[in-house]
Amino acid sequence: MSTIHDAVIIGGGLVGSSLALALGGNGLEVALIEPRMLPPVAEGGRWDTRIYAISPGNAAFLETLGVWSRLDPRRVQRVESMAIFGDANSGRLDLSAYDAGLRELAFIVEDGALQQAMREAMSTVEGLRIFCPMQASGLAVSAGSARVTLADETGIETRLVIGADGGDSWVRQAAGITARTSDYQQIGVVANFETSLPHHGTAFQWFRADGVLALLPLPGKRTSMVWSTAVENAGNLLALDMNALADTVTSASQHALGELRPLTPAAGFPLRLTQVGRLVAPRIALAGDAAHSVHPLAGQGVNLGMRDIRELAAVLASRLPRQDCGDWPLLRRYERARREDIASIEFSTDALQKLFAVRSVWVSGARNFGLAAVNRLPQLKNLLIRHAVS
Repeated sequence: MSTIHDAVIIGGGLVGSSLALALGGNGLEVALIEPRMLPPVAEGGRWDTRIYAISPGNAAFLETLGVWSRLDPRRVQRVESMAIFGDANSGRLDLSAYDAGLRELAFIVEDGALQQAMREAMSTVEGLRIFCPMQASGLAVSAGSARVTLADETGIETRLVIGADGGDSWVRQAAGITARTSDYQQIGVVANFETSLPHHGTAFQWFRADGVLALLPLPGKRTSMVWSTAVENAGNLLALDMNALADTVTSASQHALGELRPLTPAAGFPLRLTQVGRLVAPRIALAGDAAHSVHPLAGQGVNLGMRDIRELAAVLASRLPRQDCGDWPLLRRYERARREDIASIEFSTDALQKLFAVRSVWVSGARNFGLAAVNRLPQLKNLLIRHAVS
């Protein structure tokens, strides 16, 4: 095909697929390249081990893309409140959507269900070419365009290449954009459980001596766990049989949801902080984990990435008639618009992780006092909530 695409997106996860929908829906010629076969949707009533807490702002964006309405509402759970506990009885922070004048703080959605909804929505977009499974193997940038070479030697000409290909981004490396990675020496252990007590739409989080334990509500009397803990302890948790793990989590969560019974096997993923030197290079833009990886304790990873694509799509939609999608001033505008939000989340999640990792009675007292103090300041709590739900 001799057509020069407006954009080529490398990475077909939630961030890349959402951007393909946003740009393709605006009438641009877009190609999406994804090296992995997308996972099947859970069948027979099974629940995905991997779930996302999608902010209301991003849910509204997905609705405009024709994705959100394709989800089964029986598999989507509203988070209406959060209970956050320090490592002492004195430290507690409660966040309420109702108190902030909102209906919810987040929506809990399964990865497979979102991926399926994305696929269905993309099938309706004209001008969107999907290469899956397909690996990009070469990238060359000139003054007026870029050329992406695929593993089968197909060449695709484009005005803009967007790297949405994860923390080990090939696009980032090919473009020569530097990244600094800090390994937290932690594993995020995830699993789903049935509960004997109702959760009432509440998400729980405990800052413990052995890491951060979170229980996120699923529809019905079910919960999804993320336990961010040291590699050795994670290995111990992953080695437990499903019933023993359920008993361990029941105890660690102080029976907040009663007795837990296993729904899915546990899985683990490494945790790290990745900070990039730039979000853009000539005819290149990064988004999602390719642009930043943060600790999951605030549940902001995928939301941060989706705010990237909301901004990038808006910037490209605002271009002048003679500007192409890879125009340098447009890319710089995108980078400047995203800098503050990304830096804020990187700093806050990293600082919280380090603060609660310190084993000192004096530091423990200070951080638990801080949680309790914020809990007594409704205006500050509402400010935190307003940022999180964007």
